Amino acid sequence: MTEETPDADHEATDDRRSDAANGGADDGPDRHATEPGTTSDAQSADDGEADTAVEAEAETAAEDLVERVRESDPEAVAREIADLRARAEEADRTAEDLESKLARTQADFQNYKKRMEKRREQEKKRATEDLVTRMVDVRDNLQRGLEQEGDIREGVESTLRQFDDVLDAENVEEISPDPGDEVDPQRHEVLMRVASDRPEGTVAQVHRPGYEMAEKVVRSAQVTVSDGDDENEE
Repeated sequence: MTEETPDADHEATDDRRSDAANGGADDGPDRHATEPGTTSDAQSADDGEADTAVEAEAETAAEDLVERVRESDPEAVAREIADLRARAEEADRTAEDLESKLARTQADFQNYKKRMEKRREQEKKRATEDLVTRMVDVRDNLQRGLEQEGDIREGVESTLRQFDDVLDAENVEEISPDPGDEVDPQRHEVLMRVASDRPEGTVAQVHRPGYEMAEKVVRSAQVTVSDGDDENEE
């Protein structure tokens, strides 16, 4: 039989006291480990309470509606429902009518565009036909002049005057600058620079006249431009 010494008893007693003291500390982490689960349970409880509140409000609203219908005059409710249906049908008819009017307006506009395009084409053709009719008259006079014997100058001059009348009727004007006039790049086509007694850079001579119609250049006048050599030589 082993005899325990006082020191051994003292150490055993200290160990038990230490374990007892540490026991509370050891239990602490275990309790904290369950806290996340506790928080999740609280959130779930809050969500459940919110859902319950919503359901309660919906149920209360439904009960109020049922109560209002129960307290209302059935004939009045029927009339109100019929009136709402009539309004809905009228709104549908109005919408259909507006859609129909819109479709007709679009179709009318397309037809109007086609008519205007056709009219412009017809007017263009008539204008061309009128010009051609007057031009063939000029050609006929030239043809008759060639068929005559002897000097035909007088006939050609008469035909030229007729041709100029046709151009005047079409608002066509001749572009024929005088020598010494300033060169207009918009209306004059410079063929070359030549020696001339005219001021340098001005029109020396018209090679071919141009024409403009309603202030629009149809054909530029071909001109030569003075480089001032003759004046420098003097």
